[in-house]
Amino acid sequence: MSDSPARHLALQGASNFRDLGGYPTTDGRITRWRHIFRSNHLGQLTAADIEIVRALGVRSAFDFRGLEERAAGVCVMNEITVHSLPIEPTVVAALRAELARGKLTAPVALELMRESYRNYVRHNTHSFRDLIGHLLEDRAPLVIHCTAGKDRTGFACALILHALGVPDDVIAEDYLLTNQHYKRDATAATDLPEDVRNAIGSVEASYLAAAFEAVGKEYGDIETYLRDGLKLGAAERTALKARYLQA
Repeated sequence: MSDSPARHLALQGASNFRDLGGYPTTDGRITRWRHIFRSNHLGQLTAADIEIVRALGVRSAFDFRGLEERAAGVCVMNEITVHSLPIEPTVVAALRAELARGKLTAPVALELMRESYRNYVRHNTHSFRDLIGHLLEDRAPLVIHCTAGKDRTGFACALILHALGVPDDVIAEDYLLTNQHYKRDATAATDLPEDVRNAIGSVEASYLAAAFEAVGKEYGDIETYLRDGLKLGAAERTALKARYLQA
């Protein structure tokens, strides 16, 4: 629809800031525009960016960054209430360990990325459960982010879209939009080889697939994970849809 709002908001001090609205669901509804945004961190927003985000009415941020990451880029907008749901980053440390052993290659980096996604399910389900709990309260418009807004945030948004009934192919499409909109930090992890930095600086379908593979192993299927892992029973699911879907 040509009259739809812009999905991606081109901010100067943040990249990958985009709207989860306008996606069709299997029951013929549409995710609401201007309710849930996803982004990289909000520590470098310019004055112009702040005006744009303020105009969107964003009141809450859900931040998956670990302790040190968070301290390095505190949200610059005082009116946004930041809820910390920390998932400590592990990939770069694991890559450096492989580098020290002389074993680091791009395929190794890809597998370490996939393993980190499996660990979201194995070890960090509580953070995603907390996010869903917050979404069931009235906190929109809101933004979900981590440092790059692509991995922890990407899995979180995939779960939300699943819970709202968005089809898998559309969820995958949203996830992969990161590769169009995320601007990599050229100063990050410069000690790692370029092909490895490319592997960790983008997203690929196999990363998200690894997380859902872990869901299958640990819980049986995504519906059981939503119910037992994220505590989204039938009543909660209905409430979530009422809040974040339009007719």
